[in-house]
Amino acid sequence: DVFEQPQHVGHKKIEFHISTEIPAVLQINSEKEEKNGKRVYTSNVFNVKVMWLQYLYATAEEINNTGFGRIFPAPSSNDKMETEEEDDEIPSEFISRKDLEKNRLSREEMEKYSVFKNYEPGDPNCRIYVKNLAKQVQEKDLKFIFGRYVDFQSEVERNMFDIRLMKEGRMKGQAFIGLPNEKAAAKALKEANGYVLFEKPMVVQFARSARPKQDANEGKRKK
Repeated sequence: DVFEQPQHVGHKKIEFHISTEIPAVLQINSEKEEKNGKRVYTSNVFNVKVMWLQYLYATAEEINNTGFGRIFPAPSSNDKMETEEEDDEIPSEFISRKDLEKNRLSREEMEKYSVFKNYEPGDPNCRIYVKNLAKQVQEKDLKFIFGRYVDFQSEVERNMFDIRLMKEGRMKGQAFIGLPNEKAAAKALKEANGYVLFEKPMVVQFARSARPKQDANEGKRKK
């Protein structure tokens, strides 16, 4: 591929023009042969051929190393392609996955915050619980983040998407967000946990399901 293909042009006369000044390497070989009482010029011609072939080989190696005549495919990964395709489907009014990753704390950074001490995601369900929210946070901010996990073209998913932000009392700085299904909630937890919103990292967990308390009389009857 590097060199042009040879074309047949008939017989050619090949001549080797060897300088009368023999290189130092060849002179050493000649001196050794003279000590033995004979001098063979054919060995010098052979050495010249070998050196010429080595030169051609080195030149070809240099061209290969510089990438001449070689095509290197651009690096790609399935994850990158899936991310780009996914972001293409997300409306522009919601945060992109790239921005989520950019402003999200790493696991090592999370360990430095007391709010992530003994963190447990909880039991998977379609509702998530968010705490450690800054006082400036509004419902539109949470919709901007978690709305990316909802298909707003589906009436069912639109109706299931629910945000309850607590602004007063003991629950201040916390929120409950209802998502269309458990898969969407798990994805939201994975990608949004540790996201820094108004200089405070969000703590995202699965919301605890409200289970009715067992009737005391029913417990006695079972005994």
